[in-house]
Amino acid sequence: MKRLPWSLIIGVIITSIFIIAAITSRFWTPADPTTINILHRLKGPGVAGLLGADHFGRDELSMIMSGAWISLGISFSSIALGGITGTFLGVTSAAKRGHFEALVMRISDVLFSFPPVLSAILLAAILGGGPITTIVAIALFMIPVFARITRSAALQIWARDYILAAKMAGKSDIHITIEHVIPNIGAQIIVQIAIQTGLGILTEAGLSFLGLGVSPPTPSWGRMLADSQTYLSIAPHMVLVPGLTICIAVLGLNLLGDGLRDLTDPRRRQST
Repeated sequence: MKRLPWSLIIGVIITSIFIIAAITSRFWTPADPTTINILHRLKGPGVAGLLGADHFGRDELSMIMSGAWISLGISFSSIALGGITGTFLGVTSAAKRGHFEALVMRISDVLFSFPPVLSAILLAAILGGGPITTIVAIALFMIPVFARITRSAALQIWARDYILAAKMAGKSDIHITIEHVIPNIGAQIIVQIAIQTGLGILTEAGLSFLGLGVSPPTPSWGRMLADSQTYLSIAPHMVLVPGLTICIAVLGLNLLGDGLRDLTDPRRRQST
């Protein structure tokens, strides 16, 4: 029996905890994350809740749980939009080649030249700030990532002998892509989804830190960090709680991606 990579096990555990916390926050949190309680203002862990309270007396644990729903929701939505679009462009360019492939790669180069934060600022000027702007900005950055990865993996599949046999059997490029190419690059896509989800969470936190994410009073990990700057010396838990949360969430997703990559690596399968 093949042993699972330790990184995969740890990654699944950490990611599952955050997903459960996000779902649980939809119907229960230790306290209302938007309720102001001046008596608990800047109180530390144990004095005001398990993780303390912020400068408005709001429960940090409740805000972290609610913020998980926002961060994961925006990240997953961005991955869905950018991943599907990028994968479609990648596999299509590998199948069509020629001018279409060159056009897709040049568009990818252009999108790569605009970081998500800059894209969000430009979109905010046009659409206004908010979760939709954040999702679109992150998705625009994800499109060239998935397009390049899926194109590279698909080109390797198109060079296989069974693809030539499928062509000789009269199958169209669309049928070959659906029946042979996509199933054989699915593992690479899944690994990339896990890794890019972590980057999506980090980017969403950065945009919220700049005030381009969800609007108050909706909890957000990035805005919790932004609000804590003034109180760093007197309430360090306001920085540590959201900061460590972001680090652990991204670490868990990166470990999940690394574990999936090890699990699907043919060289590892041969050595076990």
